[in-house]
Amino acid sequence: MISSSNKSFALQSKTINPIAASAIYGIATYEDKLWAIDSRNGYLLEIDPITHNSVILNSHNTGDFIGVTGIAVSSADTGMVADNTLWFTNNENVYYCSLEDGSFTPQLFTRLAYPADGIAVWNSTVYITCQKTGEILIYNRKTKDKITHFYAPGIGIENIAVQEETIWLTDTLEQTVYCLDRATGEVIFNVLTPFEYPTGLTFHLDRETNQETLYVSYADQEVYIRDNPNANPNHELQYRDRTFIHPLYFKYYRDKNFALSNGYLVEMSYAEEIAPLDPVELKDLEWRIALPAETDRQKIKEVTAIGLPFTEEIENGQRIAVFKFDHFKSTERYIFGWKAIVEVWSIKYQLNPEHCEKLPEISADFPEQYLIDNDNLAMNTEIIQQAARDAIARETNILRKIYSIRNYVYDKLSYGIKPHIDTPDIVIKRGVGSCGEYLGLLLALCRLNKIPCRTVGRYKCPHDSHQRGVPLAPDFNHVWMEFYLPGIGWLPMESNPDDIFEGGPYPTRFFMGLSWYHAEMGKGVTFERLVSEGKPVDKETAALGELAVNHVRFVILDELKPE
Repeated sequence: MISSSNKSFALQSKTINPIAASAIYGIATYEDKLWAIDSRNGYLLEIDPITHNSVILNSHNTGDFIGVTGIAVSSADTGMVADNTLWFTNNENVYYCSLEDGSFTPQLFTRLAYPADGIAVWNSTVYITCQKTGEILIYNRKTKDKITHFYAPGIGIENIAVQEETIWLTDTLEQTVYCLDRATGEVIFNVLTPFEYPTGLTFHLDRETNQETLYVSYADQEVYIRDNPNANPNHELQYRDRTFIHPLYFKYYRDKNFALSNGYLVEMSYAEEIAPLDPVELKDLEWRIALPAETDRQKIKEVTAIGLPFTEEIENGQRIAVFKFDHFKSTERYIFGWKAIVEVWSIKYQLNPEHCEKLPEISADFPEQYLIDNDNLAMNTEIIQQAARDAIARETNILRKIYSIRNYVYDKLSYGIKPHIDTPDIVIKRGVGSCGEYLGLLLALCRLNKIPCRTVGRYKCPHDSHQRGVPLAPDFNHVWMEFYLPGIGWLPMESNPDDIFEGGPYPTRFFMGLSWYHAEMGKGVTFERLVSEGKPVDKETAALGELAVNHVRFVILDELKPE
């Protein structure tokens, strides 16, 4: 078990990009090197984590390793029986081979009824993951008999490593690394990975510094623009393999019930360019724009003005930049906004239904706005009221209610973007919705079930953190939800990104979790609004979208480790 309240690893190495690798699906540590399996090419690679130099170890029998998805090495350096044995999984088969003669000749250990995904070995015990059964199978390595099994916590393909009294899992669909108690299989905590599709993991000890790093491998495809002289125009959209290994930095705050992982120092900019569609004049105008929020996972380091100065006010606990115009005229042109240097982290709250069995009642002074229909949620329509009843059925636990509502909405909707947002009663009939329409239906069903909730967002930084120092612009804005648990506080839940399969099962990576690229703006306040002569400006007088063009930009400056 992890005995300390906080568990963290030092920030040492950066991304490893093995030359010629197409799809790394398992990694292990042997002596001072990383070993990785390129499942597509059948390469067993030895990788120097300092120089990133790679060597193909199985040059004479790469065909035996095509399709391998998990590897483990049992040796004295990893705390196991000192027999220097390589273990690997390929389809339904689990193999081992001695490292003494360098031939890498496979010998069958066992054959499963379904594909074996990942493998780990600790002393006399072999651990095998199987997505098809949703289990971690545990075998005696001497007798080859199955001892028992644990249930796997995620829904994707899971790879595995064992570290002393803990089991560690990656899950391709959950974008998550889990830490389990090796004796019971219970989840101790879990963290989000900074990239999608994690495929393997291993702990590596730097013998010079005595610092341990948890490396995670990834395998995916990326979109790129290919120069094609035979096409017209001479460019075409293509996909290519992308695979790499990157350290996972994390810290588990047991007393606060959350874990942080890989953070980034990001420059966020939001600016308006005045470009009215129609003539308009406004006296004593205040153009109010919320600043990034301070949260468990997001900290503001610095804020500066863009174009014009602003004053700062606090509204409902949130920081607001206020730009003032004595006499605003549509014939004049300005650029104005804010630029913030922000630390952002991935966060995963470590709560389960048992934590929510005896929560206090919502206080009488709790803001009513989070329980009523104040945003065209169609909560008075029969179809939405019936949906609210159907979504929770007979469930009484508040966390299970929220989870059931989420899955109900995912069952009813598929993702699609429309030029405008319809009300939930229309959306549920249509069966297709944008992130804002998913959110509207989630809000309506939660509030009808007396669960306080609110809209948060507003943008996501483009996900590729390898692009440092380059201006990145999101393609569109994005919103998600927070729900409130009395005695605990506000917790995040994504609107639609976890709805990846028709009919489920659905991952829970963003159920009480957000990745580093979620940018949280002012909460419980309108992100941007106009006030003229002390009164709110209505859309008929001057709509924001008809007055100005917004410019949103992110620059990833550095990677951070939780302290």
